[in-house]
Amino acid sequence: MLRLDGSVRIWLCSEPTDMRKSFNGLSALVKHRLDADPLNGHLYVFIIRRKTQMKILYFDQTSYAIWSKRLEQGQFVSDHHTRSIKQSSSFAQLQCLLEGIDIRHARQYKRFSLPETQRIAV
Repeated sequence: MLRLDGSVRIWLCSEPTDMRKSFNGLSALVKHRLDADPLNGHLYVFIIRRKTQMKILYFDQTSYAIWSKRLEQGQFVSDHHTRSIKQSSSFAQLQCLLEGIDIRHARQYKRFSLPETQRIAV
């Protein structure tokens, strides 16, 4: 089950990835190319050069899982031409990427939020 709570981070690999890779290949990319621990429960997003296919690798406390999406028309709108190999992303940015919304030209307005120490646990 895909678990998205406050502790889960989303990392987008900015280099195009070979989609023939599966669990072992993608986890090796996370470990050696992104310098991260693939067992930490974070989501790692990989997109091919043509930007028509995406895979998300994550570890769900017991095993690896891969979520995959292939577009029949259009492309995922992502910026593969950044200097860093991995980019931090929010859940909202991932949703926009999946829905085909170009967030590079969108404007996000500032919202009020309490500091971490003042939040009420539910």
